[in-house]
Amino acid sequence: MWLAPRAAQAQTTPVDVQQIQVEWTEAGVFLSTILKFDLSAPVEDALRKGIPMYFVAEAELYRDRWYWTDQKLASEARHMRLAFQPLTRRWRLNVAPTPISNSGLGVTLNQSFDTLQDALASVQRFARWKIGDPPDSETDGKLHVEFSFRLDVSQLPRPFQIGAVGQSDWSLSVNRSLRLAFEGPTK
Repeated sequence: MWLAPRAAQAQTTPVDVQQIQVEWTEAGVFLSTILKFDLSAPVEDALRKGIPMYFVAEAELYRDRWYWTDQKLASEARHMRLAFQPLTRRWRLNVAPTPISNSGLGVTLNQSFDTLQDALASVQRFARWKIGDPPDSETDGKLHVEFSFRLDVSQLPRPFQIGAVGQSDWSLSVNRSLRLAFEGPTK
């Protein structure tokens, strides 16, 4: 009888980074990645009831320095809001470089999908996301990228924020660090 609650607590939502690639060109530094995860039952249930979920991807580009802390060259964020539209029975994904608030969506890219799987596939894939301008010749080709992706529970309605504290079902995140050594930008 005491094993059932323990099994529920041990259940987490793993995020698998299937592919991650950083490209340095004359136009800038671009990140491409494919993530793989499934939503937990409580998160999917809340989505189907019309509660939007917020995802945040962040990438920071650093220049390695041996004599001091690494120098931050660029920082980019991508905020995504996934919501079910009950009247049209479609999924709406909003993507913006700043946090999306309920007072107004601001400047966002909006896409509609027929299924939750199609919408999640778009959340899980980043193709040639520009995370920084081309580094100057001072970098000596020694750069590293810090990438993180998470479900942002701080933007959920208050009752869900309180209920999500300490619940592994609402924990969805991944962090990756990539060391890069380039001879120079590709053309």
